[in-house]
Amino acid sequence: MELSILLAFTVASALISLAPGPDMMFIIANGIARGRKAGVIAALGMSTGIAIHTVAAAAGLGALLAAAPVALDVMRVLGAIFLVYLAITTWRASRKASTQAEAPVPQRSMRKMYVMAVLTNLANPKVILFYLAFFPQFISDHGMPPWAQFLTLGAILICVGLAVDATVGFISGALSEFLQRRPAIRRWMDRVSAAIFGALAVRLVADPH
Repeated sequence: MELSILLAFTVASALISLAPGPDMMFIIANGIARGRKAGVIAALGMSTGIAIHTVAAAAGLGALLAAAPVALDVMRVLGAIFLVYLAITTWRASRKASTQAEAPVPQRSMRKMYVMAVLTNLANPKVILFYLAFFPQFISDHGMPPWAQFLTLGAILICVGLAVDATVGFISGALSEFLQRRPAIRRWMDRVSAAIFGALAVRLVADPH
């Protein structure tokens, strides 16, 4: 691939990664609710989901799913259900914090949080449509085979996205840990996180295109 194409794609990936979207909001919500480590782990989970999407797109699975609207609808509904589950559990954690103000915040295992982030990314059919609409603009008919170009561009997107998302997760988590010294603030931050998860679920169902 030409260097100019790779540089153009890197710049485009940076701009896309900096634009607030569902993945970034999910990372911020986890950072707010559970601290810096959780924010960074959520970013790693999102990048893993992008890696899986990249391999699937290179194998042609993205085009196959896009040709089957029912499959995309099922993925969207499952993703919304999963986000509602996160909203409910986070809201319950805030209620426990209000009745046990001095008790430590219940912590999800980092492994479970990582899996949640991966599944949240995979359950969003818009990521598949993004690959189908965005990547072909940078794929050339000569040089490397298309699947290799997909993998190369995907690797760039993952690196750029992880750098941005991990920074956002770390900052939101650091702010959370600073503010959580006050139980009342901790409770409201959990509720904000629950509201973000719920809003993402509504957005996923109400805006399929």
